[in-house]
Amino acid sequence: MPTTLSGAFVSNFLGNAPVWYKKTILAFLLANIVLVNTLGPVVTGWVLILEFIFTLAMALKCYPLQPGGLLAIEAVVLGLATPEVVYKETLANFPVILLLMFMVAGIYFMKDLLLFLFTKILLGVRSKVVLSLLFSIVSAVLSAFLDALTVTAVLISVAVGFYSVYHHVASDKEFNAGHDHSDDVHLKEIHRQDLDTFRSFLRSLLMHGAVGTALGGVCTMVGEPQNLLIADVADWSFIDFFVQMAPVSMPVLFMGLLTCVLLEKTKWFDYGAELPDNVRSILQHFNEEQNKDMPQKRIAQLWLQGAVALFLVAGLALHLAEVGLIGLAVIILLTAFNGIIEEHQIGKSFEEALPFTALLVVFFAVVGVIHTQHLFTPIIDWILNTDNVSREAQPGVFFLANGLLSMISDNVFVATVYISEVHQAYVAGNITRLQFDHLATAINTGTNLPSVATPNGQAAFLFLLTSAIAPLIRLSYGKMVIMALPYTIVMTGVGYLAVTHLL
Repeated sequence: MPTTLSGAFVSNFLGNAPVWYKKTILAFLLANIVLVNTLGPVVTGWVLILEFIFTLAMALKCYPLQPGGLLAIEAVVLGLATPEVVYKETLANFPVILLLMFMVAGIYFMKDLLLFLFTKILLGVRSKVVLSLLFSIVSAVLSAFLDALTVTAVLISVAVGFYSVYHHVASDKEFNAGHDHSDDVHLKEIHRQDLDTFRSFLRSLLMHGAVGTALGGVCTMVGEPQNLLIADVADWSFIDFFVQMAPVSMPVLFMGLLTCVLLEKTKWFDYGAELPDNVRSILQHFNEEQNKDMPQKRIAQLWLQGAVALFLVAGLALHLAEVGLIGLAVIILLTAFNGIIEEHQIGKSFEEALPFTALLVVFFAVVGVIHTQHLFTPIIDWILNTDNVSREAQPGVFFLANGLLSMISDNVFVATVYISEVHQAYVAGNITRLQFDHLATAINTGTNLPSVATPNGQAAFLFLLTSAIAPLIRLSYGKMVIMALPYTIVMTGVGYLAVTHLL
């Protein structure tokens, strides 16, 4: 305990984060001041991106909102971006913010049904290969017609449910809401090895599912936010978009699913962990207890959740309203008809999403720096200059450039910058309509596929990294990068070959 006021300030800074981490963040803040006054704002902007990625990589040491937020505030103070630019970037991504605020909370009120259904699948499918493939295919199909963040929220909710059930029993505790399943102090020794294996099991399923959202999300105009933007600029309908992407998206989808099978067979890159028999028996017992003499009230709640789930799928597939507004409707329907009417009961549902929403706005501030300092403009100009890159090679170069930049930035922002530049070239008559279609396809697939390499490449991956389940199953930034590596190589390689040879 600090004995002086100054010591208390030092101790309070970033709380329980390691001392070396605190010193590193302070060094970043001081270095940025020196850099902007010596090497200029452009170099400082690139350094800021690397610093922000560091805060994401160390998410298990300290939630990135605080250190990343300090970097973002400093960037505005130093003039790397303005408050107006940050607001503009945030406003442009307002649909994503609405989605996070309301859709994730809506999924929270559907967790009983999700746990019920996925428990049946988990206990019914004993083959880990089949189970993993099933997770990937379901995630891909749902992401193609719904939204990758919504699908990821479902996967997280299911994983937390499974983990919580087992951790209660392994800690020799009554199953109740008061148990802290992040605390292993009361864990019985005989369960520790099984818990480690179970964590690895859940990690692999979640990563297969997360990659599945990228495999499916690239296929349709509603799969990812940037898809809708590109379709609007290119004047493509739902079918047009699917047809334009198919030469790239279908081979990648097939090879991605094949990679899932190979990883489970070979057990490489931390995949292949089986569900321990003791864990299976505990989940089986829990399932039987839950289903035995189930009260009519709970049966009615499950039926209602099922009906609202159908409404959710129909509403998203038919685009009846903005995704976040549909999520709000889900919250209202599930709480009203299931008797959840107290404010503190409803408030719990927002605990998971709001910290990440705040982090996303901080991320938009970093994107604002990229925009203000034109960090990506030289790359775009170089590619579009036919003296440097021939028209035949442009789609492949665009694919790789978009993929690389999306790994470190926001893929929506990258797609926005690239598609607007290409559209201007088309309007000016510098490229043909066919070339424009090829480049738009390369931009869309480039921002969707190679970006699985890092958690900051896609919002769904970043959401998974900063969710409640990540520390429980020991899913760190580095672990995600390693587990995504084989998928990154396959999806980037196949995507590049398809863009250069099949378009």
